[in-house]
Amino acid sequence: MTVAIKARHPALGAEVTGVDMRRPIDAATVKAVADAWTEHLVLVFPDQPITDAEHVAFTRHFGEPEIFHQTSLNLRSDRVKEIFLVSNVDGEDRLMRPSEPSQKQLSSARQWHTDSSYRPMPSVGSLLHGIEISRTGGITQFINMYKVYEDLPESLRRQVEGRRARHDFGMLHLITGAPPPTKTEQDAMPPAWHPMVRRHPVSGRKSLYISSIYNDAVEGMEAPAARRLIEELSEFAAQPQYMYRHVWEPHDVLMWDNRCTVHAVTPHDPGERRVMHRTTIVGTEPVVAG
Repeated sequence: MTVAIKARHPALGAEVTGVDMRRPIDAATVKAVADAWTEHLVLVFPDQPITDAEHVAFTRHFGEPEIFHQTSLNLRSDRVKEIFLVSNVDGEDRLMRPSEPSQKQLSSARQWHTDSSYRPMPSVGSLLHGIEISRTGGITQFINMYKVYEDLPESLRRQVEGRRARHDFGMLHLITGAPPPTKTEQDAMPPAWHPMVRRHPVSGRKSLYISSIYNDAVEGMEAPAARRLIEELSEFAAQPQYMYRHVWEPHDVLMWDNRCTVHAVTPHDPGERRVMHRTTIVGTEPVVAG
């Protein structure tokens, strides 16, 4: 395979051609993809009509796929346990209503976040396969948090340097109205504290590390002030110069680095089917302060 990389936005995001996820790939191709990932943070692989098994196999070139810990809302595939279902269509091919518990929880993806930040060793990255895509919205937006950190106003920089924020999976039900985690799920995933400025283990660069749907506390701050800070930081980050907006085509696969980006999806018509399957790469090391 001859891998070609073409940037899609000055801040982050690049299209990768010359890779067929349905076929075995060699070490040189894996390295070319990994190098492009480090440089561009978000990779777009067009026209990849893969099975879930092929999706998982490709993911394994870059780390072990996570198995989602929550079982009460049927967000994990019954057939391929490593697949997280970002879908408004259930196993019986029924379009689900926005008021249903799983759809309420998935609505949290409209706010800026990074996947699995609530784990003691947060996710390395994620790969999302667009099987049935939306034409009325459903644009996935990504922010380069290296650049955000570099450009932080002094007033915000002073508040994040040397501080940690708490990441709590239990926050989701408070912001979406979805059912709270069961006691078993809560016990399996207690809140985790991570530095708000982290150093990337591969690039060595510093980035702002927040995840607004999970951040419920900041070290040394009262709760209202902590929430305001997370909101201010998220608002500053969401500027066009830091953002790549991905308009999906069928069978696009996106691969992003959770260690230095945040993402959010735009709303779409709830009467339109949207079926996306995701793998998430397990973190192997704690967050290191920058």
